[in-house]
Amino acid sequence: MKRPSTIAIDGPTASGKSTIGCLLAESMGYIYFDTGVMYRAITWVALSRGLDARDEAAICQLAEWVVIDVMLPTLPDGRQYTVLADGADITWDIRRPEVEAGVSQVSAYRGVRQALTAQQRRIGSAGNIVMVGRDIGTVVLPDADAKFYLDASLEERAGRRWREKLQRGECVTIDEVRVAVRRRDEFDSSRTIAPLQPADDAILIDTEGLGVEQVLERVLELLRDP
Repeated sequence: MKRPSTIAIDGPTASGKSTIGCLLAESMGYIYFDTGVMYRAITWVALSRGLDARDEAAICQLAEWVVIDVMLPTLPDGRQYTVLADGADITWDIRRPEVEAGVSQVSAYRGVRQALTAQQRRIGSAGNIVMVGRDIGTVVLPDADAKFYLDASLEERAGRRWREKLQRGECVTIDEVRVAVRRRDEFDSSRTIAPLQPADDAILIDTEGLGVEQVLERVLELLRDP
């Protein structure tokens, strides 16, 4: 079997797609590219410049001009990659709560998605890449060699995200996280531009109750014997 050069992994919040994507890329010697960081980057740059995330025209114009780079980690501080916006390191800034609150709105703008999708496709066209997001198999890389869609129940995913936040020292309740995850699901699935949904030819994997190693092994098995 020919080794897949482009692998797309999609799924909702806390479905495990980023963790599995990163480990899969590492095991195959591929580039790991979480496209969500691009939308977070635009959101952070907009907020840092005093723009309102609801100002579609201004945000779309910003997306056309700001230069975003995603590369291998440049510092040994636990990061999976380094994100630069016009040369400035914003790797941890894009994980701030205010970015989390505004990124769904920003990512729904047609102009933003068009500007960033073009850049994502250029990166993906080089091959040897595991690309993770919400519209990779349907929009960004519709001709990817392999496509996966990871999912789990709302309760399972909210619990994962809650534990992540606690580990980062954030003071938040499970109920607050559950509401935020549900709201993100509804927004991503109902938007008119590139809504969250599995590609017709994607392999669906339910990660409910499974450990990271179990999910990774399942993906590797499918790649070996599709």
